[in-house]
Amino acid sequence: MTTATASAAATPPPVVEHFRQVLLWPVRLMPVHGSEGAVAKPWQVLADMGEASPWREVVDEFTGDSSSFHERHYNEFVTFLPYVQRFLYGEGLPKHGSHTKPQGSPMRVFRRHDIAAVRVVPRPFDAPVTLDTVHVDLYFFLDVDLVLLNVEVAARHLPLETAQELLYRFGRAYPAGWDDAGQALHCLASAEWLDAQGQVLAASDANQRDAFLSHVSTRRAPRISAHWDFMMQPLVGDHSDHPGLLRFRQIEYYRMPLMAYLAMDRPRDLSRSDFVRLGLVTGSGARDPAGGCALPYGDQHLSDFEHKYCYDRFWTEGGAAPNTRYLCNGHALVVVGDARSEFYGCRDRGVLAQFRHQHFLVFLIAHFQKAALLMYSDRLAEALKNLDISDAASVRQFKRSIRYGFGSFLRFTHRYWFHELSEQAQVRALFHMCSQHLGLEPLYAEVKERIAEMNQYLEADSLRRQANTVVRLTVVTIFGLIGTVTTGFLGMNLMAEADASMERRLAIFAIVFILTTVLTVYTMVKSKRLSDFLDVLSDERLSMWQKGKALVGVWTRKED
Repeated sequence: MTTATASAAATPPPVVEHFRQVLLWPVRLMPVHGSEGAVAKPWQVLADMGEASPWREVVDEFTGDSSSFHERHYNEFVTFLPYVQRFLYGEGLPKHGSHTKPQGSPMRVFRRHDIAAVRVVPRPFDAPVTLDTVHVDLYFFLDVDLVLLNVEVAARHLPLETAQELLYRFGRAYPAGWDDAGQALHCLASAEWLDAQGQVLAASDANQRDAFLSHVSTRRAPRISAHWDFMMQPLVGDHSDHPGLLRFRQIEYYRMPLMAYLAMDRPRDLSRSDFVRLGLVTGSGARDPAGGCALPYGDQHLSDFEHKYCYDRFWTEGGAAPNTRYLCNGHALVVVGDARSEFYGCRDRGVLAQFRHQHFLVFLIAHFQKAALLMYSDRLAEALKNLDISDAASVRQFKRSIRYGFGSFLRFTHRYWFHELSEQAQVRALFHMCSQHLGLEPLYAEVKERIAEMNQYLEADSLRRQANTVVRLTVVTIFGLIGTVTTGFLGMNLMAEADASMERRLAIFAIVFILTTVLTVYTMVKSKRLSDFLDVLSDERLSMWQKGKALVGVWTRKED
């Protein structure tokens, strides 16, 4: 064996010294019964549950004791433009002498503390891996029926292959299918939530194929895996049998958007295939004796990978965080850097702090915007699905739904829709990459156009109804004018009943009132045909015979 061959064969597999994975799962909240038309504050339902819920509202560094406010929180705050700051942190304290109250953020965060770790088996026959749970949060938003589940886990000294498999398999709400042996495809072979004592709180049931098949066949909706179902409680799936006020529906793909932080001793030693698999989250691949790995897709498909998915401003040997590369495909935002760099691993000022604060908020805002737009699109589809044009109550409900949706979308635009988040070059570039890959701009334009079309339809329908009312009133006035002028000519009375008894006059009044009412109502019923007759009557080009036929048609013509 040559020296070169022996060296290649001895090449150790890459190791991730510090691994973090952040999942961000947007789901649609169904309106709480009785809250239709009101400004949505679903977190109040969760807060009112008290001890019945494991979730507690987070009093963060911007609303709690200032002693817990650190430099990393300050760096996070000043990263964003003022209108984004108001969204994330609310309004500040009023100036001296002002009676204006400070306004809280329209974003509320709830956290549960009972889940300390997750024990996973990535693939069958793999060794179990225990990941520490950094935090588990729910993000609610004022006036938007969405909630985002945020789970952050961490581990040390993981083989790169294991890290790739965790990124690929961990954040899946349910299995995509099963192999011949009944093993769930693309999911973790096993996943268990653990408490602080190491006791199992919930475990995945992805291999129970019959339960998932039965649920989809009977309810036309996917069944959430048991460990994610436990994680969301007391929020429950809208199509599940579990009781609960807060119910949710899937709004995006079942793979949860994710972020990842990987600190490695020699990131430059990673192959192009490693970066492709990390950037596109394809899972690991078989390595050759030299440590190399084949590309997951064809060369032509990946020819522009670095241009489309890599942010390489810091992919250099110099600088505070050398050899740092960002990978973004919209669904995932991954940063790979040098574990030997103090700045890269610094949780107060370095890349790790930026990853957990500024970059997380960039990723959250992008996916919140996409989920909100999909939610508005779903609302329109549901409003049309429930419309029965032959049912007056259904038509009224449709109009209320569209008007409420239009107002809610208008508030979303002015409160949550941003084209720019920051003037810092790195944050700005990462947001643009997320936005472009998620297709936020064309999606916003499409939803805005659909809502505007719906609103224009309602306005046109309202104008049509007003025009029809004016036509009917005009017809009644014209034909009523004949009787008015006739009976009122020179103030004459056809019947001299002024000196008659009160009973006789009341009887005559009642008879005239009834006849007049019947005649008016009949004129209203025939108002459309009478209006057409008036149009024909006023047309000087038509003969008297044609006008006479139009008059007869008031009673003989069939409706269109």
